[in-house]
Amino acid sequence: MHYTSLRDITADIASGKLDCRRLVGHYLEKIAQNTHLNAFLEVYAYEAFARADEVDARIATGKAGRLAGMVVGIKDVLCLRGHRVQAGSRILEGFVSPYTATAVQRLLDEDAIIIGRQNCDEFAMGSSNENSAFGPVRNAADPDRVPGGSSGGSAVAVQAGMCLASIGSDTGGSVRQPAAFCGLVGVKPTYGRVSRHGLIAYASSFDCIGTLTHNVDDAALLLEVISGADEWDSTVSQRPVGRYSGATVDGQKFRIAYIRETVESEAIQPEIRETLSWLKSEGHTVTAVDFPLLEYILPTYYILTTAEASSNLSRFDGVRYGHRSPNAASIDDLYRQSRSEGFGGEVKRRILLGTFVLSADYYDAYYTKAQQVRRLIQDKTRELFAAHDFILSPVAPTTAFRLGENTADPLQMYLADVFSVQANVAGVPGIALPTGTDASGLPIGLQIMGDDFSEEALFAFGRYLERKGKKA
Repeated sequence: MHYTSLRDITADIASGKLDCRRLVGHYLEKIAQNTHLNAFLEVYAYEAFARADEVDARIATGKAGRLAGMVVGIKDVLCLRGHRVQAGSRILEGFVSPYTATAVQRLLDEDAIIIGRQNCDEFAMGSSNENSAFGPVRNAADPDRVPGGSSGGSAVAVQAGMCLASIGSDTGGSVRQPAAFCGLVGVKPTYGRVSRHGLIAYASSFDCIGTLTHNVDDAALLLEVISGADEWDSTVSQRPVGRYSGATVDGQKFRIAYIRETVESEAIQPEIRETLSWLKSEGHTVTAVDFPLLEYILPTYYILTTAEASSNLSRFDGVRYGHRSPNAASIDDLYRQSRSEGFGGEVKRRILLGTFVLSADYYDAYYTKAQQVRRLIQDKTRELFAAHDFILSPVAPTTAFRLGENTADPLQMYLADVFSVQANVAGVPGIALPTGTDASGLPIGLQIMGDDFSEEALFAFGRYLERKGKKA
């Protein structure tokens, strides 16, 4: 039994070959067989079986939701009432969420089955899933390599067949880069398309909840379900949600741009250039463009996200919940020791960087300037979309690198985000699609970015590429 689409699962349920209880049992077996990959932090076996029985009963009466038969894992930054959530960190040891994230609740409302919470880089800070307090996640294609981060556990769980889909968070590529490293479809929606209520914050003006699936159809349906207005999040868009799950190309010809420096380098996998050549042969307009602010995107991202992290993570102080140092002699000591013991090295690094750029002497030189540059990047990105439908690029400069290869050099690790952060800085949607493998058999990812709230067109184009690829 190996399912890679909800369509196949629902077909087998309808024919009587399968029910949700058997399906949950299958996924629990796969989780037990793949503990060495370290994808799950907690498995909800008893609840998943109970939930499966409920869904089976609704299927029998014809009243099941759109996600009946979909077994989903959730990244350890999304709250589920009555369950622990730790953001991959010791600082939240023992914390049990008193409420459920809006995105998670919408999955449950459509009869998805939540099977467990998944390992991730601590507070979603990382590009390799080596920063978790619970150890690194390993790529199922090669366990000596990283799965990408920060949603590495969420990606590997889908890659290795431990669940059909996952939802994670994407602040600078944290859904799309693991999708590329693991051969999956990863979606980062427009900022504000999905409510962030119940998502543990890293950088609030960048964070997005996204999806990880085997195919575009399941990704479109998932995003359609979790998107939309929410009274608990004042930053979420009020715009109606499109019919993502039914979007098709229907013979359209598109204007496609690629930023010259992101594709024409010899270091980039040739499969990306081959896809562009194929699109041109299909009658689409494919144009190389220059983006004069390209070199400023990554530093702008890291200045602003570390500043926001410094502010957001100040709430974790050992007083109200989570880890509290037993060795403190004073209140100042309690703050210092609890945070020193609870946070990992990468989180401390980013808090320190963020506190520095927000300090009185450097606020204007760094934070204010970065905000101004962010606006320029947003404007230039939208100028490209005034003349083009999509921007294509690699998701990452390389395929999955080896565990420990970049941990000694934070700059090299940060450069893994060089192609993915533009979508977060500009706030636009992006989708990562698998586009073959390299000489070592490691998955390669292609990224498509669209204009604000163009998810329907992105899914249509992604579905077109996916199906053409299957025919090839």
